[in-house]
Amino acid sequence: MSEIYTVIVVILGILAVSGLFVGVTNDAVNFLNSAIGSKAASMRTILSVASVGIIIGVVTSSGMMEVARNGMFDPSLFTFHEVMMLYLGVMFANIILLDLYNSWGLPTSTTVSLIFCLLGSAIAVSIFKISNDPAMTIGDLGDFINTSRALGIVSAILLSVVIAFTCGTIVMYVSRAIFSFRYTAMLRRLGAFWCGASLTAIVYFALFKGLKTLLAQHPMVVWVNDHLLAALALCWVACSLLLWFIQLFKVNILRITILSGTFALALAFAGNDLVNFIGVPVAGFDSYRIARAAGDSSMLMGALNENIPASMAILLLAGVLMLVTLWTSKKAMHVSETELKLASQEEATPQYNSSVFSRTIVRMAMQINTAVDRVVPASFRRRIERRFEFEDIEHSGAPFDMIRATVNLTTSALLIALATSLKLPLSTTYVCFMVAMGSSLADRAWGRESAVYRISGVMTVVMGWFVTALGGFLIAFVVGLVLIYGGTVAFVVVTILCGYMLIHSNFSKKKEETHATVAAETTDEVIRSLRDEVEQTMARVTKIYDRTLLATMRENRSELQAMVKEANSLFYHSRDRKYTLMPTLKKLQHVDIYAAHYYVQVVDYLNEVTKALLHIARPAFDHIDNCHEGFSADETRDLMTLNDDVEEINRLINHMLREGDFSELESVLVMRDGLFERISEAMLAELSRINASKTNTRASMLYLTILSETKNMVLQSRNLLKSQEYFLRHREPQTGKVWIK
Repeated sequence: MSEIYTVIVVILGILAVSGLFVGVTNDAVNFLNSAIGSKAASMRTILSVASVGIIIGVVTSSGMMEVARNGMFDPSLFTFHEVMMLYLGVMFANIILLDLYNSWGLPTSTTVSLIFCLLGSAIAVSIFKISNDPAMTIGDLGDFINTSRALGIVSAILLSVVIAFTCGTIVMYVSRAIFSFRYTAMLRRLGAFWCGASLTAIVYFALFKGLKTLLAQHPMVVWVNDHLLAALALCWVACSLLLWFIQLFKVNILRITILSGTFALALAFAGNDLVNFIGVPVAGFDSYRIARAAGDSSMLMGALNENIPASMAILLLAGVLMLVTLWTSKKAMHVSETELKLASQEEATPQYNSSVFSRTIVRMAMQINTAVDRVVPASFRRRIERRFEFEDIEHSGAPFDMIRATVNLTTSALLIALATSLKLPLSTTYVCFMVAMGSSLADRAWGRESAVYRISGVMTVVMGWFVTALGGFLIAFVVGLVLIYGGTVAFVVVTILCGYMLIHSNFSKKKEETHATVAAETTDEVIRSLRDEVEQTMARVTKIYDRTLLATMRENRSELQAMVKEANSLFYHSRDRKYTLMPTLKKLQHVDIYAAHYYVQVVDYLNEVTKALLHIARPAFDHIDNCHEGFSADETRDLMTLNDDVEEINRLINHMLREGDFSELESVLVMRDGLFERISEAMLAELSRINASKTNTRASMLYLTILSETKNMVLQSRNLLKSQEYFLRHREPQTGKVWIK
């Protein structure tokens, strides 16, 4: 047997490791977000609880590996060589697809990715077999492929989205109506009973989803299946009594419930989704062992239809790699941010643009709400409104409170467990995400100011799920065809290309923009963050403005394109600062009103400076990109003088910001007035050239735009400097601290 298959097995092993990293990065959002979003415990505690669940889940997942071996195709109809090419195509496509989603910060289903990559690669290899057999036609394709599984996954997408969103909305609305945001008193009276119901759902989920393989024939599980309602009632009573006893010791039982749910979801994730990451490589290794023992690479692989338990050593190694990824992956936190921002109780920065669909949905909802208000008595409406008046009694700064976190975990666990017991296909990712979105809607996190953006975000994620299926199928189909028809040469080329993509995505040091904004929690941090951001922004504005003018005069398109990208980044980051104005002002509540006023001014002027810069860079690039005629000698000379003047002003501004010494503030005013006079003279000179037809029309329009926006940029820069000085000089009443260096 050729040694090329040994190389393929090694590559499959490497891809399995990468698959674990990419898969855990994607799916960590499912079991971490409720605990992280409510700040139920420290990150170390949350990860520790999830780690225990993952290890237990991993050692009970052996029976799930047959999904990769024979779930989508009949291996008895494929030779060893064909099976290895099929598996290799699946892994290449699966890793690339999931890595793209993680880079975009979108959660998707690893189950859907695996199934449709298997389907695409299996069809590619089947077409190869049919094309080489004159006795077969394309109509025989159904003999090779298990299409019912793919149709089941598609139906699961629709079921997950609709059922999970609806249930999450209803359960959250009822829970909030009972407890309200000021839930402390009600939790003391009904907390043990309510959390007992949640814990019952979580226990049921852990038994029937996380440990179903290990406990399938256990007498207790059999009895629970036969007496489901009685078993759930007994568990509810036992959990309620236990939590009531714990509550007597002033322990927050919501934290216990949330951490228990995190454990159960992590357990189910590792026990059932591990096949999505290593199932194909393990199946490839089993195929290699069978063919090597027989010494025949052309043998049919019917042996894969047998139930071959996975090696415990492989499972434990996979568990260790999953834990390492969980504790170290930055992309996992990036994926989590998407759901947390869409579900946050606070009015967050719009992450997605509005769409016609989202605007239509919001208008319809407002019309329905108006119609309902006409029917429902005003006194009843007022009582309900009081239950939904937001108040942060936890004072943790979390995106949502622990009541909602408990609802998310309970509803997700119950839906997945019931679907599993009824043998209905549901995706863990889809259920967890849509329950979180439904609960945030019921919790009135989707106010009029953010509803259209949040709906657009949800629709982006949901549409991404359908793209997962289509994208996985097409990528695997193409890669499978290339591998099966291209032979060794294609194998080497595809391996190098995919290896480069993975290394570039996960290990190369990307050049990223550094911004001073951090998750400021205290007044001191807010002031320090703004001070650093103003300093860095003005330094970058100076550089971008200078390089933009020089590139325009030299007609350097590539340089202008880079400057537009940098100016865009600067502007949108500054705009994001404006959208987070209200939460920041709340953190400045202990500082008097004047400090808050100066903060608003600084943020506004900073946004105006970056906007003026962008209005210079974009038209300049468009002008050169469309191959229009450049500036005349007179225009170039005037712009060079203008650039020198702006650079001198910005240098002085940057020096004062950097050193915290604003003694030269009036000098900037004098220099600004002198610059404005020279800009006016330049405009008059240009108008004279236009009247005398001595200049190109488009070049003149760009020239006048640069002059106008430069004047605006310098004006706002000086205002920014003045407001920054007032803001930093302000003393906090309690500490008497002065924030000028």
